[in-house]
Amino acid sequence: MLIGKRLKEIRLSKGISQQALADKIGVSKVSVCGYENSKRIPSLPIVIKLAEVFDISIDELLGRDIKIIAEKDKPYYATIALEELNFLKELRKNPPLHNKTLKDPKRSVKILKYNQTN
Repeated sequence: MLIGKRLKEIRLSKGISQQALADKIGVSKVSVCGYENSKRIPSLPIVIKLAEVFDISIDELLGRDIKIIAEKDKPYYATIALEELNFLKELRKNPPLHNKTLKDPKRSVKILKYNQTN
């Protein structure tokens, strides 16, 4: 479960201390530290409180949904599997291929399908 890492990332991005977060969700600072270090797993009520405090979905807190800014700065949420994310990370390691894929994604998928059958 990625909640520890995600929790810390989100807390830091919001500029909230562990103590301030602990006060908001009704636990000790030690508990928040344990959640972030993956030594403790927060209960469902605590997960719900965390999502409410950060104004995000539980899926986003768990690393399952990613906020994406689309056209005209309108945010929407998209679910992406860890395997898909790993694929994108690998693709970014090859800038020419990455750029070519982004320029014409339909063609790239056709090439992948063709290679899969041959």
